[in-house]
This record gives sequence, C-alpha cells and structure tokens, in this order.
Amino acid sequence: MAIDLRGRVAIVTGAGGGLGREHALLLAKRGARVLVNDLGGASDGRSAAAEAVAEEIRRNGGEAISNGADVTDVDQVAAMVEQAKAAWGRIDILVNNAGILRDRTFVKQSLDDFRLVIEVHLMGSVNCTKAVWGEMIEQGYGRIVMTTSSSGLYGNFGQSQYGAAKMGLVGLMKTLSLEGRRNDVRVNCLAPTAATGMTEGILDEQALAALDPALVAPGMLALVCDDAPNGMILCAGAGSFECAHITLTQGLYVGADAHAPERILAGIDRIRERAGEMVPVAGMEQSNHELSRVPALQSAAADG
Repeated sequence: MAIDLRGRVAIVTGAGGGLGREHALLLAKRGARVLVNDLGGASDGRSAAAEAVAEEIRRNGGEAISNGADVTDVDQVAAMVEQAKAAWGRIDILVNNAGILRDRTFVKQSLDDFRLVIEVHLMGSVNCTKAVWGEMIEQGYGRIVMTTSSSGLYGNFGQSQYGAAKMGLVGLMKTLSLEGRRNDVRVNCLAPTAATGMTEGILDEQALAALDPALVAPGMLALVCDDAPNGMILCAGAGSFECAHITLTQGLYVGADAHAPERILAGIDRIRERAGEMVPVAGMEQSNHELSRVPALQSAAADG
C-alpha cells in the first residue's frame, strides 16, 4: 500500500537545501502540509532558502510555509510550532535535520565550537521535540525522526563533537521511543550518507554523484508514516538501507575480588565474542543479564 500523508502536518528543520529539502519535497509529494525551516535573519522570521523550498512545493500543488527559526533558540522554536498550528491546526511529523560542521581534531578543537555543534545537533533536536511532544502525546499520534550519523555510531577522525552529538541523539531516541509508545508517538533515527554542503571536499566526484540526497529521503518517509517502526536506527545512502544496532555480548563473569581486573584483561577476547549477542530493548536488560550471572542470585532463584 502506498504511503499516504494527506491530512498530516510536518515540520522539517534545516530544510533550505540538501537532505532537508529532499525530505520536505517528498513529504509534500505524499500529501503532507509542510513547514520548511531553515535558519535565516529576515525580520519576518523567514529565510530565503526555506521560502524557496516552500514555493517549490506550492508550485507543485502542495501546501507549505517557511520559517527561519534558529533551533537553538527555545522561543523561536516555540513560535515555529505555533506558526504551523495556526496554519493547519496540529503537528503530526517532526524531522530534526538541522546541523552544522566544525571539523577539527580534538586537540585543536575549541570548546566554543564543541558546544556549538552540540547545541545545534543535540539540543536543537531536543528543543524542537520538546515543543511538539506534549501535543503529540495528547492527540495520540506523532512521528519524530532524529538525524544521527555513522560518525556517532562508529566514530570518525576529526569529528569528536559531531560524533558526541549524533550518538546523544540515539540515546534520546531510544528513551523517547519507550516513553511515547503508549500514545502512538514513534521515534526513530536516520543515519544518512549523502552529498550535501556538509560533505563537499570529503568525497570524490563519482561518490558524490551516487550519494544523491534524494536517495535518502525514502528512508525518512518510511520512518514517519502510519506504519513506521519505533526505536530504529535506519542507515541510508545511495539507495541502500541498513539497520544499526547497539548490542550486548554474553560476556564473562569474573566476580568482584581483588583479581577481577586481571581476569577481565585475560578474558577480553571472550568478553568481545559476538556469538549469542543481544539487542536490548531497554537499559534494564543489561542489569538483568548481569544479575543473572551472580552465583548467589542463581542459587536463590533455583531454591525459589
């Protein structure tokens, strides 16, 4: 069955170009009414880049408005959400896409730049999500996408601040996917690989041609539709889609006496062994697994 978003209202941040533009265009193509956000300094709260995308949607028969809010500014974000509600009465979909790069090795990285990247990527997503969360819970429906990255999942040289922010978004998503489940508010992460202004100078021309941002947007659409998954990390690039997992190995019980550190080091290969690894649904599963290895608790369970 085709994904149909008629009647849905979506906000896409950082949508004046690149991935965000493709997200906004595809949402509108599938019938959603879209608030296109991109940072701008116009006195009327709109940015030229956001308005250009909104106008493109309108020319193609869709409904769109533009907004120039800075996602790091809570008041501007609140006004952005109110703008969408004033136009269309509700918010169903939020795609947190706004981001910046300040690539430098950690030794050369200023703390101001580190904080700025965290503020835009992580706190910007927190601000936007917080602004729509209560209404989504109350209406019993919501779809939220956090934009993570392989740099957060696996690390990337020179991107300590970016990686920290992007992995923080995974932790945020995992918790919110649990908290929103009862009210059908589903939260997922999208980890894109795409040729955008943020990747210029990093990839060669052939790779850039293959990594069209339009090839990532279908993954976003799958994460915001009625039948969307919940709590997923969807990786996307060049028309290929994968799922990333944070796993827990079976590990090794070493006890807690004075020689435990040495036994950990001696058994590090066994601790790393991935046979039988798990994908915990929530954090308590680690505690439950570890407690199940304690001999005294095993005996108590057997006696009970």
